Amino acid sequence: MTDSERPPLVRVEPLGVSFDAPDSLTLLEAAAFANVSLPRSCRNGTCRTCLCRIVSGSVRYTIEWPGLSREEKADGYTLPCVAVATSDVVIDVPDAVML
Repeated sequence: MTDSERPPLVRVEPLGVSFDAPDSLTLLEAAAFANVSLPRSCRNGTCRTCLCRIVSGSVRYTIEWPGLSREEKADGYTLPCVAVATSDVVIDVPDAVML
């Protein structure tokens, strides 16, 4: 598999765990497949329970208006329940745990 064919890699800090995030899965779903538990509740971008910061990388959203303000997006915040990695990503999720 070439670099252009491999799915983006997501690293969760400060947990220090990485996992593949194919474009068919949100960051939250990909984390669950990797036995990483991220804070969650509604899973549709409205409750903001999963709010975290993108340290590096980029995502696209599965819904038109995720529950983020323009300022939060500009400051690097995301909602993993509706975010799909478009590059390798590092996210800061202090409450993440391994299952």
